[in-house]
Amino acid sequence: MDAELILKPIVYEKLNARQKEAFNFQKVAALLANYGFNCIKLADDWQGADFLAYHNDGEQTLKVQLKGRLTIDKKYQGKQIYMAFPMSETWYLVPHDKLVQLVQEHTNWIETKSWGEEGEDGHYHSPAPPKNLTEALHQFQLQPIEVTSVKEKSSKKS
Repeated sequence: MDAELILKPIVYEKLNARQKEAFNFQKVAALLANYGFNCIKLADDWQGADFLAYHNDGEQTLKVQLKGRLTIDKKYQGKQIYMAFPMSETWYLVPHDKLVQLVQEHTNWIETKSWGEEGEDGHYHSPAPPKNLTEALHQFQLQPIEVTSVKEKSSKKS
């Protein structure tokens, strides 16, 4: 006799760090699939990336660093890394260097001790960035989209 399948939602806060990273990867990979990307989780950071997202057109491969909150870090500068992070249950995918630029335009984080002096290692992260920065990041939201088949599209034209 087959065992009954019981699916129960998880409580994210009860997951350990490794489980949270696996959970977050699955969430982002599912969203990126809507945009034609296939994601490969790396065993360890490669050139700063937690995973690679390659587009089905064969033209784009993104190196993505996965975070649990908006994060900037000097070690990612100039490496063509994308940062994936959630804010208010919405996921964002932002080129790291563009994210640093937006942070500099909309906050004082670059001037903090955490970011450090020039030439020093530094980082900054926030679970709740200011509204003006959140608005500037709007264009980088990963939205769930309805994927329609070619058959559905052609029947709607009739």
